[in-house]
This record gives sequence, C-alpha cells and structure tokens, in this order.
Amino acid sequence: MSRTGATCPSCGMITTMADIRFEGRAGRLRAVMTAVVVDGPKGKEYRLPTEHEQAVAEVAEEQLDKVYNQIPFGMPEEHTPKAGSGAARAFSVDGYGFDTWRKLFTNRQLLSLGSFVLILRTLMKELDIYPKTWREALVANLALVNDRLADYSSAICTWHNGGEKLAHTFSRFALPMMWDYAEVNPLSNTSGNFLGALDWVSRFVDHALETAQPAINTSVQSTTAAKVSGEYDVIITDPPYYDAIPYSDCMDFFHVWLRRQTHGLSPIIDAAFLEPLGPKWDHDTGDGELIDDASRFGGDKDRSRQNYEDGMARAFQACHASMRPDGRLVVVFANKQPDAWETLVAALIRAGFVVDGSWPIQTEMGTRHRARDSAALSSSVWIVCKKRSNIRPGWDNVVLDEMRENITLQLRDFWDAGIRGPDFVWAATGPALEAFSKYPVVKKANDPNQLMTVSEFLREVRRMVVDFVVGRVLTTHNGQDIVSGLDDVTTYYLLHRHDFGMNEAPVGGCILYALSCNLSDSALANQHDILSRSGKRGGSDEADEDAATEEPEETGGGAKVKLKPWTRRHGRHLGLRAPGGRSAPLIDQVHRLMHLWRAGDQVKVDDYLDTRGLQRNALFAQILQALIELADAGSDERSVLEALSNHVTVRGDVAPSRQKQLQLGITP
Repeated sequence: MSRTGATCPSCGMITTMADIRFEGRAGRLRAVMTAVVVDGPKGKEYRLPTEHEQAVAEVAEEQLDKVYNQIPFGMPEEHTPKAGSGAARAFSVDGYGFDTWRKLFTNRQLLSLGSFVLILRTLMKELDIYPKTWREALVANLALVNDRLADYSSAICTWHNGGEKLAHTFSRFALPMMWDYAEVNPLSNTSGNFLGALDWVSRFVDHALETAQPAINTSVQSTTAAKVSGEYDVIITDPPYYDAIPYSDCMDFFHVWLRRQTHGLSPIIDAAFLEPLGPKWDHDTGDGELIDDASRFGGDKDRSRQNYEDGMARAFQACHASMRPDGRLVVVFANKQPDAWETLVAALIRAGFVVDGSWPIQTEMGTRHRARDSAALSSSVWIVCKKRSNIRPGWDNVVLDEMRENITLQLRDFWDAGIRGPDFVWAATGPALEAFSKYPVVKKANDPNQLMTVSEFLREVRRMVVDFVVGRVLTTHNGQDIVSGLDDVTTYYLLHRHDFGMNEAPVGGCILYALSCNLSDSALANQHDILSRSGKRGGSDEADEDAATEEPEETGGGAKVKLKPWTRRHGRHLGLRAPGGRSAPLIDQVHRLMHLWRAGDQVKVDDYLDTRGLQRNALFAQILQALIELADAGSDERSVLEALSNHVTVRGDVAPSRQKQLQLGITP
C-alpha cells in the first residue's frame, strides 16, 4: 500500500486509491485473516490461522440481530464524521464506505460488544434493590469499562510491532483508514481485554476520588454559566486547540455505546444522551464546541476561523469579568500552526488582556506516536495574562523595539534549557506578546490609518527567533548570538540541517520554519530545489491528518520532507540566479562551488569566488565552517567542504570570521 494505491504482490497490477475508495463505497472491501498471535515459551509467536479460527471469525447477521434487538436503539448505525478541512481532516474512513459506526467493527467485535452491553443492562435491573446513587455510579463506571473495551475492539486497532501488543483505536485523535488491523480476545489476559479495562477505570476512580475530596463542588459547563463578577484571583484554562482536534466527532465513537448502555438509568443521563450523536455547533444559539471546522459552516474557512476567534473572545471576556483587578488568566496552548496562535492572541487582546509572562512546560508524552512521527510540540506554552489598563493605541516601531528588548534574554534562557525546533519558536511567542498586547490596537508609524495585525507581528517574532537560531549555528565558537543579513533560503537550509540533518523530517515543523523565513514548503521544493518530498509511510491512508494536530498518535506517520544532498542539485542556474531573477542564495553559491571543486576546475572556482566577492563576505566563511561541522565525519561532503575552505583560506583576503553585532530581525 502507498498513497497512490495498492500493488498486487503477485502480478504487480496497481489499483489506484480512487478505485479503492469507489469499491469501498460500493461495499466491496473485504478482510482476510493473515496471522494469529499466541503466547509461546519464549514470548509471542506468530502463525497462520487454522480453518477453524477462520470459520469462527465469521458471525452471521442473524446472530447480531438477536443481540441488538434487545438493546435500546439497536445496532450503532449513526453516521461517522465526514472528512473535510480544518479539524475534519482527521477522518478518512467515510471516503471508503465506512459511513456508519457499526462498519468500524467486524461482526465478531459487534457480537462481543453487544453481549457486554446486554450483561450490563441486566445488571442495571438487578441493582434496583440498592440506593439510587450507588446504582447509577456503578452502572456508569461499568459503561466506561465497556467503552474502553470498544476502543480496543474496532477494525482500526493495529498491532504494535515493537511492544508486540494491541494498539487502541484512538492512538491519535482521528479515524484513519487502516489496512491492517488486529482483533483482541476480550476474555483473554492480553492487552485490550475486559479485565484490563476494568483495572484502568478502577484505578482512575481511586485517583479521582482522592483528588476531588478537598475540592469545592462547582460545575461550569459553558461560558454562559459563568455568572460571577470580579471574584477570582486566578483562572486557568486549556482551551480547544483551534483545528488540531475534532473533539466532539471523536467523542461520538463512545457516545453511541454509552447511549445504548445507560438508557433508562436516570432522567439526567437520558437527557444527556437524547440525541444520536454528541453536540457540535448550534447555529441558532451561536454556542457549542469551539474548533475550526469549515464543514460546519458550509465549507467556508474564513467564517469557521472567525467563529472560533469570536467564541474564544467571548470566553476570555467572561474570564475578564470574573477576575479581580489584579487577577491573572493562565492559558495553556500547544499548537504548531501560525493561524492557531494568531487567532488565540487576537481573542485575548479583544477580551482586554495583556500577556504578562509565559513558560514552555513539557506536558506531552515523548512516547506517544505523534511525538515520534510528526512535528507535534512536546511542550505546552503557559501564557499568563493580566487585565489591560492602557486604552491608547500603540505604534509598530515602538512595539517592535520593545519586543526585541523583551525577548533577547528569554531566547538565551530557552536555548540553554535545551528547547529546540517548533517548541523553541512558540516558546518565544509569549515574552514577545507583552509589547503588542498591552495596546488595544497597534498603528503603523509610516501609515497611521493602517493597523498592524497579529499576523504581521507574529511574523516579525518568528523571523527574529530564526535569526537567533541561525546565529547560534553559525557562531558556535566565538559565542555571538546575532547574525543578520542572511538570505531567506540559506536561513531555512541551516535551520533544517541543524534540527533534522539530511534525514526525513515531519512536514509540520518544516512549514513553520519556512513561514518564519517568508517562504513556503512548496517554493523550497519546486522553485529553490532544496527540499524533496518522501510522502507517507506505514499502513494508513490519511488526508493530511497530521497537520492537525496537536495530538495524536498516528499509526502511519505524517508527510515527510528532506533536504536534497548537494550532489543532487544540478540546476543549470544553480548559484547564478534565483527564481524571478533575484540574487542566488548563499547556500546555492556554496553548492555550485562544491560542484566546480569536485570537477577539478580550480580556475572556475577562483573566478566564481572573485566574481561573487565571496572571500570578502564574512557570512560565507561562517557558513562554510558551519556546513563542515554539520556534515558527517568522513563523508564526501565534508571532505569537499574542508578542501574548499582550505583553498579559500590559502588564497588570502579572507574577512575575519565575525560580523558586526546587529539587532535581531533587522536587515542591514
């Protein structure tokens, strides 16, 4: 399997993804049991299935009808989410004909789960002799046990090769199409079994009871429920991460089972599960789940984004009204997309807050699948805000000067703390925002009728951050922090090479770096020819779900890109001119010199050095040295770079390998 289709291992015939989706929607996709995992004397053993094992895996519809006719609402025929833009890109199963929840389970899994539901409903009747609160609590928690069992009993569960165990459905917040899946025996003692689910829920209940004992019994379920005014010293919130997670759509997986298990348990629970699926966005009341999902607005992306910002602003305004004058709002946010940060910041400013500080705190599990296969942030940024007292507009030149002053020391601290990659870019955003958010609006000094947008401000911040990182890459020996005047393409190349080397890199982090350098990943690949795409890996088909974010753990990994080796950059105009007639990036000039040196044409090497004035360019010497250190020891690349560097030094007239210390983000 690949993103383009399936290749027959026998005849080599290719079936395109379009054909596979068509067959899926026509109901003609089938599964074949290929292996059985058993416990052996030395661990897990894998063998071919027997005829008996294949036969018992087949469950007739009549058997299912017999069970589900006794269950409220019958078979889970409610519709699965449809794929789209924004948060909805996390779903691809609908495109293959898996358009109802029952189709995400094999018949054997449905029979097993239905049997557990029936047992629980029988127990519900037998518990009538006990106090109402006991009965409700016991049934509700056992329903959660069955829901956890369902998470390990779908046709999206895969086999974790490294741990030799079953991986659950929501190893990430998405429903991707999986081409290999594993079934658990719920009565076994292996991962994903019923007793394991019971143990996990029991342990959580113990923990929750202990944690909640000293807490005040307060429940706020929506912004409209917050009626207090000026009472709180601190409000801490972890808001929805823009379009990273389709919370309610994912919740429906569990909603359809909970609805069937708990029906009739109490009027409150029946009211909560009255609708077939969980609540999304209510256009009539203008309230509901706050995520960026254009499918809920007729495909209108701008309207969806504006709705998210407006909703967040209303929520933050409610926080503002509930805080004391000297109170603090703490917002926890982890999203690598610039749009998400721009929307969040705009909502905070509209609500009357100014950022007072921020800390990157490592909150994400490094072992989660998304951490291994994507550019997901490993830290959450904790943004501390206070009420804004300034009602006068600010000016962009003053704001930018103050921002640079605020952020320089913080960047050094974050770097010394070992924060790198996308985490480093967004960790610096908090300290920078104080200068911008202290004003309700920021005007442009050269055009007072125009306002500086959040997007424009954050673009300046990102550029300053990447200048700092490149400064660290280029000046590892003389201790300088600041390097300016480097072209965008070379800046991106050094950032990428420093963080990812020549290996495959998740496209999310590369897009962020490209945006910070005023570029795009497509321009770097197609126009500048320094990136190559390596597509998807693994056994899933996901419509760019990894760009979502923030979370997940995915079985197939995300889109990958990698830097092109210098030996594969053969463009006729390499190092002579850039697309659009602009001057060639410095990295292109270095690579052209490497080709000339490899060809043994020293005359052309010297002529190129003189024509381009490279020997008098201090940045050129620094880049040569940085590339030598970034290249693998003993590699052909390092050998050519060292020879070229020695030749340049011997020729003389080399400017000292240092640069006038300039302000971050300022091009001379």
